[in-house]
This record gives sequence, structure tokens and C-alpha cells, in this order.
Amino acid sequence: MPVFDFSDAPAAPKAPECTYKVFYSNVSETSAEHPILVLDNSGGKFVHHVSGVFTNPAVRTAFEIKADGGSVSADILKIDARFVSLLKWLGENHINVRLSGAVTGEEYAVYKIREIAFGGGAKLSAEDGFLQFMIERLLSSDAPSEEIPDEDEEETGDSMKLTSIQSITDFLTCAGRTLPDNIRLWARRNLAVARSNEVSAEERRHAQRALSIMMNIQWKGHYFEAIDPNEARRILDEELYGMEMVKQRIIETIIQINRTHTLPAYGLLLIGPAGTGKSQIAYAVARILKLPWTTLDMSSINDPEQLTGSSRIYANAKPGIIMDAFSMAGESNLVFIINELDKASSGKGNGNPADVLLTLLDNLGFTDNYIECMIPTYGVYPIATANDKSQISAPLMSRFAVIEIPDYTMEEKKVIFSKYALPKVFKRIGMHENECVLTPDGLDAVIELHQNTSGIRDLEQAAEHLAANALYQIEVDHVEKVIFDRDAVRKLLS
Repeated sequence: MPVFDFSDAPAAPKAPECTYKVFYSNVSETSAEHPILVLDNSGGKFVHHVSGVFTNPAVRTAFEIKADGGSVSADILKIDARFVSLLKWLGENHINVRLSGAVTGEEYAVYKIREIAFGGGAKLSAEDGFLQFMIERLLSSDAPSEEIPDEDEEETGDSMKLTSIQSITDFLTCAGRTLPDNIRLWARRNLAVARSNEVSAEERRHAQRALSIMMNIQWKGHYFEAIDPNEARRILDEELYGMEMVKQRIIETIIQINRTHTLPAYGLLLIGPAGTGKSQIAYAVARILKLPWTTLDMSSINDPEQLTGSSRIYANAKPGIIMDAFSMAGESNLVFIINELDKASSGKGNGNPADVLLTLLDNLGFTDNYIECMIPTYGVYPIATANDKSQISAPLMSRFAVIEIPDYTMEEKKVIFSKYALPKVFKRIGMHENECVLTPDGLDAVIELHQNTSGIRDLEQAAEHLAANALYQIEVDHVEKVIFDRDAVRKLLS
């Protein structure tokens, strides 16, 4: 057997060593104090703006500045952990970029990266807006775990919206670690289906559609910033008159969020007569939480599939209403306003829509039949409304903190009509208060005519009627102002 001498053989090239430092940040806006990355400027190569390309940041020299007669290399010293994959991808695809930054001593702190088109470099998958979309998504995400992923966990894989296979692939490469683990694995599998020639065109279309829906949702964590109770109270007072018990319960919820930085285990169930402002309370809470909101009208849902979507085995398959809500909101943290919860038990033989709500309310995750992936629901805050508590099943009731909304007293209705409803109409139609005067006995007449109606919806319609009639008289009869006393009110509204 021949013997080979390897003593003079050239040594295998050493694997490039990563020499920059990774820092972990959760800031949502970049600046010289909170940069995306920091470059070495010991040679004084940088001013405010500089153009060039990233090389593979696994080696020390990671940015090449385009200059007359060639290029000059600069070392990356530090990178925000959220941007490591993006910079690597920019380098591997030879994307020409323009950096904006600030010189601080011998360092150049980069806080903005934009794509430029010159020198034959590749273009991004969605043209100019894609890089900014990527950067905004990364800035709004939490810093990744400080644990270095295994090599097998590396994200690899074809408009501003992620719709094409290429843009979805690029997004997973650059920002895959901003996704929850189960969604990232799901996305890889569906991307393989969408790119495969071994499945039907229908299967590829469904996989690409599902990917586009899921990748365009910002999957946020369960940490909630503290909310100013005084600001919350101001919003409640602005939106609601009276209801001190209701306001206190909401402020208690805010204080609980501030202590735990998570949403409460139970949503709110607002029970009361029609027109008492239950929906208005729900919108006020969404405004306080600074979350997008969506509504589910249970009186119009009689089939669970409307909520859960249909299986991809059908050509006309589509996601359900709940998944559509996430898609429309563009993020996983939102307020679900479930109207008429007492109508949720009236299915038509295909199952009970109320059972679907239980999975959404348990905060254990929701699965849509079309998407085929468990959606995290720890950022979902449900607020339900109902008129009749007796029609709600015990399992549904147990998922909520119940707040009963009493009807307004006659004195409260007086204040609401004169101080809120009528001025609101004046402002909307451009009238001055001195153009439409309601006398004290006229106000009494308005309330007497509505003493047997619940809520304030009819009162708001009465305010609209009075103001519209006054405006008509001013414009047509050319009067300076209209006075509504008891007789005038009764004549108009009776």
C-alpha cells in the first residue's frame, strides 16, 4: 500500500473568525446613541453619509466604502443583534447601500441604512421599500436570545407587503428570528411547499397565500409597557359620563398590567341594556392599551367555520374571521371586541361558534384550519358585550371578569344630553351654541319623552333632530337663532 507524505501539503484555510461584538437592544428608533452598528473610523474615512457594500461579517473587514479609484475597507466593531442576519444577507447579495451616521472619536455610529442602485449590485426583492420594511420590522421586534443558534437552526430558504416567494424567502433569511419558534418552523415547511414542483399548483398557491398572511403580521411578545393611570382616567372621562364603578374596574385592570407587564388572565364582559355605551367602553379600553381593535358580531355567525376558516383541501378555501382580524391589524397584540356574546350559542348544526371562542379566550393559542399553525394569543385582550346574561353559557362566562352596566338615571340623561350629545352634534355640523337654545323646560320635555327608553342612543338621535331642525330654520327662514321650549320640543319630537 503506497504511503503518502502530507508534511508539505498546504494547510486548510482557517475558518473566518467573528471579531465584532454583538450588543442587545430593544429600542424602536435608532440614533447616534442607539445605532444599528458601529464601524471603525480610526483612519478618519467617514463623514455623515457614506456609500458601499457589506462583505460577509464573519470576517473583521465587513464594509467596503466606494471611493474614486477603488474601495476602502472598514471594520465592524459592534452590531445590534437584531441586524446580524440582515447585514450578512446584504453582503452576500452585494446590495449597494448608503449609510447615515455620526462620527464619535474613532468610531462611526450608523443609525440609517438605505439601498442605492449603482455598480451592478443586486436589487432587493421588493425594490426600494423592502429594506426599510425589513429595518422597521426588526426595530419593532425584541432582541433575540443571547444564545447562539445551532448551525441547523440558520434561516435559509422567492412590494412592501411580503407576497412574492422571493420576498418571503428574503424576510425569513433576515428576520426569521423575530418570529415565534413554531411559526418560523411552519414558515420553512410552507415555503418548501410553495417552491416545490412535486405538489399541485393549488397546493403551492395556498401555501404562498398562507405565508403572505403570516409574514405580514408583526408577532409581538407578551410584555406590555406600563400605562399612565391618569391618562387612562382622562380618556375614560372624555368618552363616558358617570359610570364611576365601571371606570374604577378598568383602572384596576390598568394597574394590574403595570405590575405584571402582561395582560390579565380574563377579558371584560360588559352586560347591560342596549344603548348604555358598552361598545364605547370597549373602544376606550383599546385606546388606553394603544392596541388595534377588531369586532366580532356573534349575531351574524352561525357556523364555526366562519371563525376557524376552511381546510386547504378545498379550492375556495380561505382563513376565518379571527385570522382575518390578525391580518387586518398587522400585529398579534390586539383587542377583540365580541359583540352580542349572548347570541354565540346559536349554531346551525355544524357545531357551536361558542366553542371556538373558548380556544381564543384560554390564551393557549388558536389554530385556523386554513393557516394550519397555532397562533399565539397571549397578546389578545377580549372585551365582550351582551344584553342578557342568562343566555351565556357557564364556560364562556368563566373566561371573563363581568361588569354590569346600569341604565342611566333621569338626571344623568339630562347632563349627557345637554353637556355631551347636543354640543357634539353642534360641533359636527358647524353650528354655534347660541344658534340653537334649549330652555330648561325644553330639556325636561326631551327627557320625559325618552323616560321609557334604555340607554342614550335615542337621546343622541333626538339631539340630531333638534340641531337639524334649527339649522333648517336658520338657513331657510333666515332667523338668527331657534329657541326650543317645552311646547316646541314636544311638537318636534312627539
